[in-house]
Order: sequence, then C-alpha cells, then structure tokens
Amino acid sequence: MVLQPLPAFTDNYIWTLADAAGRGVVVDPGEARPVLRAADAGLQPLALLLTHHHADHIGGALELLARWPGLPVFAPDDPRVDLPCQRMRDGDQATVGDWRFDVLEIPGHTSSHIAFVGHGRLFCGDTLFSLGCGRLFEGTPAQMLASLDRLAALPPDTDVCCGHEYTLANAAFARVVDPDNAALRRRTEEAFAMRQQHLPTLPSTLADELAANPFLRIDTAPVQAALSARFGRAPGDRVDAFAALRHWKDGFGA
Repeated sequence: MVLQPLPAFTDNYIWTLADAAGRGVVVDPGEARPVLRAADAGLQPLALLLTHHHADHIGGALELLARWPGLPVFAPDDPRVDLPCQRMRDGDQATVGDWRFDVLEIPGHTSSHIAFVGHGRLFCGDTLFSLGCGRLFEGTPAQMLASLDRLAALPPDTDVCCGHEYTLANAAFARVVDPDNAALRRRTEEAFAMRQQHLPTLPSTLADELAANPFLRIDTAPVQAALSARFGRAPGDRVDAFAALRHWKDGFGA
C-alpha cells in the first residue's frame, strides 16, 4: 500500500492510501485540485473519508463527486456535512472493496469529529497532531482528553496521519513545556531537516507521539511540573491539567 500526503492550501494534507494499481481512498479533500492531479498520475479513488465538517477538509468533495459520480463518501453523522454520504457513528466500519476502516468518535475539535483506523494507519483529522492537538472549537477539555486517550491506546506502530503540517510550530511549544525530553529533541531535529528539504514531517507514529507530544504526556512529571510553574499551582486532575496545557498553547507565541 502506498500512503501519500497531498499538500493543499497553506498547510493542509489530503491523504491517499492506494494499492499497487493506484486504487484507494482519499481522506479529507479540502480542495479537489491536488486529488485531480494525483488522478492524472494514476490514482483511482474508491471512496472519500471525511473526519469533520470544516471546509478545509471537505470543500473539494463535491467537485470530486462530479468527476466520479457515485463515489462512496463516509462522513460524520452531522448535517453540516451537506453531501450524499454514509453517516458514520462510533463502532461503525467504512468498507469499500478490500479497504476496511474502524470508526472512532473523537469529539473535541468539533462535536462530531471522527477518526478512521485501518491498515496500520490512523486518519485523525484535526484531533491529534504531531507534537500537538487540535483547538477546542466545540468540545470540552474532558471530551478532547478522552478522545486523545482513545487514540493513545492504539498500537504504537500506527501511522498518525493528521490534517496539517504543524510539527515544527508544535515543537516550539512542546520544548518549552518539556525541554529535557530527548525524544522530543530528536523529533524536532528530524522534522527541521525534513522541512528544509520541503518534505512532509508526516506521518509520525503513535510511539513517536507518546514519547514526545506533551498532550499525550499529561500524567508525566515534567509536564505536571511545567504546568505548576506556569500557573502557580498544581493541576487538580488530568482534565484540569489538559485544559491548562491547551490554554497555554492557545496563547503561545514562539
């Protein structure tokens, strides 16, 4: 299987996962043009997988459906995804041909956000990023933390295929929170070298994120100590710690 992130807009990725003949799925096509270019090079879309309703993740779907009428679309159970589609809920499976993806509801960034897990890959939209996590536009800190906990429980060799090239920006914040983390330092250096060569820093692996992403390391002593120093008090519980860390990140400027 060939996994490929197609750059879109300023920092989005549209993911494709295809077999040797080019047949495969397209994840979060915020615009159609990158997918159409990939099709000219041999990609044959079999289905669209949509993680949430934001326009930069679904905006190209209608144009792709005009090119490939009847293409299956798997999407959250949310009327804001105004497309002909199969509505997915937690525990459902998106299946087309030999492709099978388990659906996880992971609210936080949006109330109806879902992830697709299959073939060793996690397509998590804007919930989990490399070295970070998404903003809470609709959900609560408790919901987002529970969603991240669900993703953190997946096999550590799972490829994390998220929706944006945010690794270096997230690394700048993570290194303030956890400056002595050797895994974080290595990941930052690797990501910097990749971007110098205009290469994507994604996918990462879940093992990488568990070792270096502060939002998956809420319970560790270094992150707890950083939060206590920043806010002048120890977090009351895990949700309080996560909420404080996300608030700190929201106002962070490198």
